[in-house]
Amino acid sequence: MKAIFLKELHGFFAGLTGYLVIGIFLLISSLFVFVFKGEYNILDYGFADLAPFFLLIPWLFMFLIPAVTMRSFTIERNLGTLEMLVTRPISIRKLVAGKYLAALVLIVIALIPTLVYVWSLGRLGETSYNLDYGSTFGSYLGAILLAMSYTAIGIFSSTVTSNQVVAFLLSAVLCFILYFGFEGLSSYLSDSDFLASLGLKYHYESMARGVIDTRDVTYFLSLAVLFFALSEISLKSISSKR
Repeated sequence: MKAIFLKELHGFFAGLTGYLVIGIFLLISSLFVFVFKGEYNILDYGFADLAPFFLLIPWLFMFLIPAVTMRSFTIERNLGTLEMLVTRPISIRKLVAGKYLAALVLIVIALIPTLVYVWSLGRLGETSYNLDYGSTFGSYLGAILLAMSYTAIGIFSSTVTSNQVVAFLLSAVLCFILYFGFEGLSSYLSDSDFLASLGLKYHYESMARGVIDTRDVTYFLSLAVLFFALSEISLKSISSKR
């Protein structure tokens, strides 16, 4: 697993992929947070709070993470090396884990420079560093857990097709449905709270309020494990057909 992880991570930074992902994420988030007028601009928000930035993150992740993961297994199919990988002594679980962790680490690396936003907001406040650190910590933890779920969805999408564009679109659509879909359904049905609680948005926004609830953490981890397991099943079906 370590060899797969290091190979994938090196692959991101040996080319432009890793730098582009980090650069695009920071550029777009900075423009929305500090330059463009609107609901995501923290200067117009009126409070020393990064809430607008964390409202933007699910949208950014919804496109950036599928872009990172879309080639994870599709490229192996196109190169004809997938069958060889799934029949090697390394287990399929370790193969998936190596690629999954490499993609997740890249997203976490992209998040680290945004700590400058915390410093900037602290300096700009009427009272220096008068921030709700509990809410900020909960929001960052929620963003990492959201990235874990999105990455697992992206890896799964790359196992079911040999086309990178299809893998990207499938991943983005699944992320969108799981984030917004249940909330949308809840507005039409009577048991709205239960339906809303099945979606990513409900748990992400709960953590963004600074409340670290084990139910929210368990939900994100369970969703990541579910799609991780689906990736294993998908690859095992390929192996069994060989």
